[in-house]
Amino acid sequence: MPSPREAPRKLQEALDDAVAKVNKTIERLMPETDLPEARLYEAMRYGVLNGGKRLRSFMIIQTANLFKVDENRSRRVAAALEMLHSYSLIHDDLPAMDDADLRRGKPSVHVEFDEATAILAGDALLTLSFEILSDPATHEDPRIRCELVSALAKAAGGHGMVGGQMLDLMAETEDFDLGTISRLQRMKTGKLMAFACEAGAILGRADPAHRKALMNYAHDLGAAFQVTDDVLDVEGDENTIGKPANQDDAAGKATFVSAMGKEQAKMRAEMLVQQAIRHLKPFEGARASLLKDLALYVLERRA
Repeated sequence: MPSPREAPRKLQEALDDAVAKVNKTIERLMPETDLPEARLYEAMRYGVLNGGKRLRSFMIIQTANLFKVDENRSRRVAAALEMLHSYSLIHDDLPAMDDADLRRGKPSVHVEFDEATAILAGDALLTLSFEILSDPATHEDPRIRCELVSALAKAAGGHGMVGGQMLDLMAETEDFDLGTISRLQRMKTGKLMAFACEAGAILGRADPAHRKALMNYAHDLGAAFQVTDDVLDVEGDENTIGKPANQDDAAGKATFVSAMGKEQAKMRAEMLVQQAIRHLKPFEGARASLLKDLALYVLERRA
């Protein structure tokens, strides 16, 4: 078993490798162009290649590796998910929503370009993500491609990420209890993380028990990620987290920290991470060690 010092190093190496490979795949799937609409593609590339930890990509690749899936396939699915995730961030940053001028330490897309271009760039990234999933290059079996498209649509739509963003906007003016806040974050953040693990299982034609275990892992990890994000919003600074700090508090938004206090929120995150790790038991041994390390990383992250 790796020592505590070795595990973070191996995880960081694997994360860096995923970033490099998925970015390369994104660049290949979304090349620069000299067509009249080149400004749109420039904004798309800026939005999706403007940094990012690629945790969801890492989860897709690692879960697919559990079932010995060709990594070219998992990278394409990871690229599609990153495009969809980036579309959501571009739109979240718009003045009509979070009105954020910074994303990952750089000007938001609507600041770097303009609002109309940012909206169109988000729209184009969203549709391109499904184009990639439906392409035979992603998988030769049309049933697998259809299942990927269906799973991502459910995770990203009105009962998933988009619905969660609606609740997030409502949280600025309404008093949400802890249960509603948990549902909000499960929809806004957890559903896409769950898809990241589900996609690897779909690609690998996993049996129901293994697929459920990975989904449960992802749900708890996604919840822990959002709790730590709420804590970082009050503890972090702009240079560290790459966006303005205390945004939620300034907007009067209901969060885990506002609902239960910072220390209780930290305890909740730790409990969720330990639950996530327990869900990996069907993959005993070294097979899921990096997924376990990822859960611990989410708990300890500072950005």
